[in-house]
Amino acid sequence: MKGTPSFGKMNKGGSHIRCRRCGRNSYNPTKHKCAACGFGKSKRITRYSWKTKKVNGVRLK
Repeated sequence: MKGTPSFGKMNKGGSHIRCRRCGRNSYNPTKHKCAACGFGKSKRITRYSWKTKKVNGVRLK
């Protein structure tokens, strides 16, 4: 096949998988870091004052 039918097969693989630290589907295996908690980038969990965050289902204060 070529052309239009082939384009439907281009979005099968996801860019994010489940993170080991926060449990969310935010870990990017290509960049080796989690978009939600920063696993792989920093030892501390990425947090902002304007955001409430849950890590493994537990809300951080």
